[in-house]
Amino acid sequence: MARKALNCPNGHGEMQIRKSRKSTKFRGVDITFSTECYICPVCGIEAGFIDQTSATQRAISDAYRKAASLLTGKEIREGRKRLNLSQDALAKRMNVGIASIKRWEGGLIQTRAMDNALRHALQGDIVGDKYIGNRTFSVARIKLVLAHLESTLGKKLLKKGDRMLFAAKYLWYADMVAFRELGKSMTGSTYARLPLGPQLNNYRDLIDEIKNADEASAEPLTPEEERIITRISRTFPREPMVIAAAHREIVWKRKSAGEIIPYSDSVELNEL
Repeated sequence: MARKALNCPNGHGEMQIRKSRKSTKFRGVDITFSTECYICPVCGIEAGFIDQTSATQRAISDAYRKAASLLTGKEIREGRKRLNLSQDALAKRMNVGIASIKRWEGGLIQTRAMDNALRHALQGDIVGDKYIGNRTFSVARIKLVLAHLESTLGKKLLKKGDRMLFAAKYLWYADMVAFRELGKSMTGSTYARLPLGPQLNNYRDLIDEIKNADEASAEPLTPEEERIITRISRTFPREPMVIAAAHREIVWKRKSAGEIIPYSDSVELNEL
């Protein structure tokens, strides 16, 4: 590929492309990464085109993932190709959206729990029903369940700028109780143990998808599922109540940070 010319913004003429190793602190971790940019031989100012900036961001992401013992984008891509899997096939094996695979391979940093799931998938395993509750994952059904919860609670759960702090706890109880009592979760979501309680695995990638989903396209709630949602709303009418209850659950307490909470643990729920 032909190199583009770039002139120094300070009027010193054409800049030179140089590769270098840089060190920085990212997410509290000291990392070293390789970068390529244009440098003015006179004043030393650095600049670059958008593709170089993107490459630097990926290098920082992968350096952090290496330091944090997470799979890098290259390792995910190579592992997938070793199994002759397309991005879509890997997504289906993990029960996640293809957008997540593309983001992870492109530089987005995955959670610890999703990294564990990736490693299992790249070893030839398929995420089992104990993680999705005998139901295919559905973003539209998440939106539907949350809409029904909002209706029975009489308040909004999905708010602008929200990180699903409260919504995810209500959703977790809805899925876990449904699995315990009906043998099938409501949404097929996977949950992980995070410091602030049970949370949708990979929730950062899902928030916008959930908000933009069309709940009318989801499989309708059964009367039994509606009754479970009503029970949850009556048990935890205020958001702090569902947070406190989730933190009292032994199935959350005994997991390590980022560890997936399987649906088989639903028999040990104490608050509902």
